[in-house]
Amino acid sequence: MIQAAALDLDGTIIGPDEKISPAVHEAITRLAERIDVFIATGREPADVLRYSKELGLTTPQLCDGGANILDPVRLVSTWTAPLGPANAEAVVTRLREMGSAFVATHGSGTASTFDDVPDWDLIRVSALDLDEATADALAEEFCGNKEMYVNKAVLPYNGLWAIDFTLAGVDKATGVARVGDTLGVDPANMVAVGDSYNDLPMLQSCGFSVAMGNAPPEVKAAADFVAPPVSEDGLAVAIFEYVLPRI
Repeated sequence: MIQAAALDLDGTIIGPDEKISPAVHEAITRLAERIDVFIATGREPADVLRYSKELGLTTPQLCDGGANILDPVRLVSTWTAPLGPANAEAVVTRLREMGSAFVATHGSGTASTFDDVPDWDLIRVSALDLDEATADALAEEFCGNKEMYVNKAVLPYNGLWAIDFTLAGVDKATGVARVGDTLGVDPANMVAVGDSYNDLPMLQSCGFSVAMGNAPPEVKAAADFVAPPVSEDGLAVAIFEYVLPRI
């Protein structure tokens, strides 16, 4: 029985236009009347707070790839897993050398320029707008660092790639489990919905899983149900055809 839902944001709730369609909005609203619903994304807190407000969600929300849990009512983080100063400095220094666009989450907000990084107490760093070969090379460069979790994700708004850096042992699966502890719901009784590689941990850890039609083959293979793509309001289809009947 499904008792809570963890929903990815980009490519799942929203498409390239970064808007929630009326059909998806209605479906999530209907779902949230029955069970706890939370966003689980690699994006930064401000985006999650904005979309959770639009959807009327009041349960804990998950951002920064599982490294940050938010209270959408009080607009504060209730738990974070910092990357660690040495790891943060190593990543940001490398991105500076590459001239890469990035976003970094810290306790006071986010930084997207090197001069705006307040210190090395960062929660998550994401290299942005990379071609796939560059993304793969960057991930390979840091994959030997056992203190970090390095993950590749597609950016639906431009089709380029991101590499996310969080603390080792922190991903969407661990984040979902921690939110579940707060809600009193085991991941075995949750449904996870996503469309990219960074969704694989939560799709594999939750008792029920849905991949979007725009997901890579590896992500679809890990899911119990494959919905139509985000461009066809696939999340609404998944909620009405797969999730609601299992509550």
